[in-house]
Amino acid sequence: MKLTAPAVWLLAVGQTLTYAALYYGFPALLPRLIAETGWSKAELALGPTLAFLVMAALTPLTGRLVDRGLGGELLIGLPLLGAIAFAGLGLTSSLWGWWGLWSVIGVAQAGSFYETCFAFLTRRLGPGARAAITHVTLVAGFAGTLAFPLGAVLGQAFGGQGALVALAGIVALVAVPVNLGGVVLLRRQERATGILAPKAAPGTLQAALRRPAFWAITGAFAAINLNHAILLTYALVLFHDLGAGPAMAVAAASCIGPAQVAGRIVLLSTEARVGTARAVIWSFAATVAAALLLMAAGVAPVLIFAFALMQGAGVGVMSILRPVLVAEVLGRPGFGAISGAIAVGPILASAAGPSIGAALLLSGGVPAALVACLVLAALGLAIAVGLRSARRAEVKSELIR
Repeated sequence: MKLTAPAVWLLAVGQTLTYAALYYGFPALLPRLIAETGWSKAELALGPTLAFLVMAALTPLTGRLVDRGLGGELLIGLPLLGAIAFAGLGLTSSLWGWWGLWSVIGVAQAGSFYETCFAFLTRRLGPGARAAITHVTLVAGFAGTLAFPLGAVLGQAFGGQGALVALAGIVALVAVPVNLGGVVLLRRQERATGILAPKAAPGTLQAALRRPAFWAITGAFAAINLNHAILLTYALVLFHDLGAGPAMAVAAASCIGPAQVAGRIVLLSTEARVGTARAVIWSFAATVAAALLLMAAGVAPVLIFAFALMQGAGVGVMSILRPVLVAEVLGRPGFGAISGAIAVGPILASAAGPSIGAALLLSGGVPAALVACLVLAALGLAIAVGLRSARRAEVKSELIR
């Protein structure tokens, strides 16, 4: 990765700033926005939900555009579109305007976030993409850590809606130029080495859709995204019910983000020794262990810290492993379209997590939510183990031939 390191670090900074604004900016400023606009939490939150739905619908399309060599253009143009719409959020006084602008932000998110960045790196770097993706996530994993204090400072200075405009300015004036630099450097390196990205044959996505592995990967990661969305959304509620005080609950929840980065560092340090399939199984096993630890926290509340570390580490590496697994199992040609189609399930699962979690808590209380999250993690693990076994059998069959 030495030759491409500057480009990768630039894209990492671009992803960090884009996520800090277009993803974490809303929760970081939510209390101020409620106070300033007079709109309810549900009315405001409908905006990001619409963005999720639009992003899910468009991610397969942006994936196909990456396959056609337009990944760089997406990483430059769509964050700029997102910045313009995000600035509009700070100027609108209409709920309909708020929702409409979030729909536009969903279009931008479909071509600005990890999915497009990782597809672009995979297409350009091939087998070297895993290390590059890991480096990007190591930096971008601090987007939330950056967003909340930055939101507090900007909110204090400009108010909630004014802070939205300021965050939009950071994306337009810093993230977009940084992405441009990364894209130019990576493409220049590709031309210098003469190694060109593979072209997909017609019908590559359709062929992938007929393979059980496609649906196995989709199902496994959708299950874990739903698991994580429920646990992350209601972490403080669950911790409090299990006997943790307010300070302990906040401290434990704050450990999830750093644990994600720690998990990625471990993955990077073991890259040469641990294959992708095995790493995927370990990451799902970590989420199963996390669910069991959270159940046991009812007896010993201090175990919520162990839960946070296991959940964070397990989920943290999955954003790296999913695109690498897709490329290894389903191939690099047509990767953008295939990866984009696979992403629809996990994106929708993340969007549905808060509502499903609320329904579980309402109908069966905390025990129902904990059992559901354990089942989801175990389902993901079972699918991952089955996928590895099927892959081994497939390789063995090919060798016999």
